[in-house]
Amino acid sequence: MIKKLLLAIMIALPMSVFAQKFGVVNTNQLMESLPEIKTINEQMEAATKKYEDEFAKLQEEFNKKYQEFQALEESTPQTIKERRMQEMQELDSKIQKFRETAMQDLQRQQQQLMAPVQENVVKAIQSVGAEGGFTFIFENMMPVYVGTDVTDVTPLVKTRLGIK
Repeated sequence: MIKKLLLAIMIALPMSVFAQKFGVVNTNQLMESLPEIKTINEQMEAATKKYEDEFAKLQEEFNKKYQEFQALEESTPQTIKERRMQEMQELDSKIQKFRETAMQDLQRQQQQLMAPVQENVVKAIQSVGAEGGFTFIFENMMPVYVGTDVTDVTPLVKTRLGIK
C-alpha cells in the first residue's frame, strides 16, 4: 500500500513540476505607456524647476557676496574680512542644506505620486497571473534565455490597465 502511494507521488511530482506556467512582464514598458506617467513627469518637472530657480537665487547671492569680498581693499580691517568670510560660509552651508532638502522633497513627491500607479500595475499583474493560472510572473529585464513555454504577459497587463 505504501509502495503504491510512493509510486503515485513519484509519478505525479514531475507532472506537477512540468504543469507550472511562467510569465514575464516588462514593467518599464508598462509604466512608460501609462498616461498618468506623463502627468506625473510634468508635475515633477514643475517642482524641479521651482527648486532650481530658488537654488539659482541662492547661488547668485553667494556669488555677489564673494565678488564684494574680493573687492575689499587691502586697508579693510581683518575683523570685517572675517565677518564677510563667515557670511559666505553660512550662505554656503544654507545652499548645501537647501540642496539636500530639495532632493529629499523631490524624491518624496515622486514616491507619493508613483505609489498609486505602481499599486495599480502590481494589482493588474496579479490579476493576470491569477486568471491565467501562472505559477510565477517575472520581471523581463534582461533575460538570457526565454523558452517557448514562458508567456510574455505585458500585453495582457496593458489590456487590464486600459492601455492601447
